[in-house]
Amino acid sequence: MQNISSQRFLQNSFDVRQWTRKMAILAKALKFSNYGEPADVLELAQEPLPSPEKNQVLVKILAAPINPADINTIQGKYPVKPKFPAIAGNECVAEIQEVGSCVKNLKKGQRVVPFVTGLGTWSTHAIYDEDQLLPISDTIGLAEAATLTVNPCTAYRMLKDFVEVLPGHCVIQNGANSAVGQAVHQLCKAWGINSVGVVRDRPGIQDLKNYLKKLGATEVLTEEEVRASKIFKENQLPKPMLALNCVGGKSATEISRHLDDKGVMVTYGGMAREPIAVATASLIFKDISFRGFWMTRWTKENSTAPERFKMFEDLLKLIEQKQFIAPVHEMVPLEKYKDATKASLDFKGLIGKKYILSMH
Repeated sequence: MQNISSQRFLQNSFDVRQWTRKMAILAKALKFSNYGEPADVLELAQEPLPSPEKNQVLVKILAAPINPADINTIQGKYPVKPKFPAIAGNECVAEIQEVGSCVKNLKKGQRVVPFVTGLGTWSTHAIYDEDQLLPISDTIGLAEAATLTVNPCTAYRMLKDFVEVLPGHCVIQNGANSAVGQAVHQLCKAWGINSVGVVRDRPGIQDLKNYLKKLGATEVLTEEEVRASKIFKENQLPKPMLALNCVGGKSATEISRHLDDKGVMVTYGGMAREPIAVATASLIFKDISFRGFWMTRWTKENSTAPERFKMFEDLLKLIEQKQFIAPVHEMVPLEKYKDATKASLDFKGLIGKKYILSMH
């Protein structure tokens, strides 16, 4: 009888140890169960995570940026609607802590970024499927890695997919100081393309112009200056075949006027919340086209396309070669998420600053 009791005790002890091992990680995550302003609906919650299943990995998330789309998702204004309760966030860089028994291409200690959208990344730890992650070199900076999959990819695709832009050609864009705008100027410089950036006038405008030119802009004009500019008429630069618009309203109208015949304007944002007015003459006599771009849709439609792998290869190579850096940013501790989300909604300042949550 005593022997049986001892066996049961040992078995129970083993079961407890196994359960404890599986629930060893206590993750902190920013969750929301209804839509609203981030400071009002986000809650920093704790939950235990089990060991990963066969094709899963456990990761420690190192840093995760706050993007406009993240804020819009929390507010309920974004086309992507998560299931509640949801963990906020779409981008991150993470380090693998444990791998499932059937994981083949990832290993402990490796750094990864999301390879799919909507994973929920504002968390200290998470469990993802192996095929939801893309391995990267640990020589890539935290900020560059954390912000890799949205803005640089948006800039890359818009420069590649709508009109052939070759070395020596020209691109014009508004919102040039945004994260995408900064990426566009850097890619254009790396590829030998002229880029003209348009920004709102502000105190310290010359400092902003100098910064964007350092990134790679050929010329930077305020919205007032671009209306009167003759840089294309006087052949200082070739007329652009591509215009990139994230503002809308009058700003979009003005940059579209500078397009060459059969040029294309791609809209990927609408910060002014105003419709785009198009000059009739531009449509009839110049035959310009207007297109839209949404990175999330492109990713879903091209999830395993060779072009997608080539895009990441090109971007990571530029980062390693120091030809591409993260946008102006500030690392913020996870616990100060309310301050960070509020600040991300404030568009004041010289350059659009990216706030990145530091998880540890």
